[in-house]
Amino acid sequence: MRVNNKEIMAQDVREPKQERSIEKKNKILKAGYELFSEVGYYNTNTAQIAKRAGVSTGIVYGYFKDKRDILLDVLGIYVERAFAPVLQLIDGMRFPVNFYDLSKSVLDVAITVHRDNAKIHEALHSISHTDPDVNARFIELEDVITLQISNKLAALGADAPNLTERVHFAMDIVQSFAHEWIYDHHPYINYEEMRTVVENTLVALFI
Repeated sequence: MRVNNKEIMAQDVREPKQERSIEKKNKILKAGYELFSEVGYYNTNTAQIAKRAGVSTGIVYGYFKDKRDILLDVLGIYVERAFAPVLQLIDGMRFPVNFYDLSKSVLDVAITVHRDNAKIHEALHSISHTDPDVNARFIELEDVITLQISNKLAALGADAPNLTERVHFAMDIVQSFAHEWIYDHHPYINYEEMRTVVENTLVALFI
C-alpha cells in the first residue's frame, strides 16, 4: 500500500520536550496566531506560517498534522488569554457582593478582552459556525465561566432563584454589548447610555 508524504508527516508528529524544540513549536504557534489574526484562517497556509516562524515547512509538520492542528492550539492560546482576566475577577469577588461595582467591572473586562483580541476573535468565531471542534471549545469556555461565577456567587450568599440561568443570561448580555461596543458602532446608538442600561439590567438580575 502506498503512503503519501502527508500521512508520514502525521505519523511523525511529536510533542517537544527539549527547550529548543519547545521554542520552535511556540514560534510556529505565534506565527499562526498572528497570520490567522491578520489575514484569516482560510487565507493562511503552512508555508506562510513556517516563513513567519523562521522554520522550514518540514519542521511545522514535525509538530502539527496540518494547518487545522495549528488552529486548535491557537484557539487554546486565545481561550487562555480571554479567560485569565475573567478568572481573576471571579477570584476577587468578596462578601457581600456589590452588584453595582461588579457589573461595571464585568463590562470593563469584556470590553478589554474583545478589544485586545479583536482580530483573532473575529477569525475564530467565523470558523466556529462550520467547525464543530472550534464551536465546542467556545461552548466549553462559556460553560466553565458560567459555572465558576454561579458557584462563587452562591458561596458568597447570592440567593437569587435560578442563579445559574441568570448568570448564563447575564453573560449573553455582556457578550452582546461587548460586540456592539467594539465592532458594530451603530451611528444612532449612544453607547455610554447603552452601557448604563446594561449595567442596570445586570444588577436587576441579581438583587
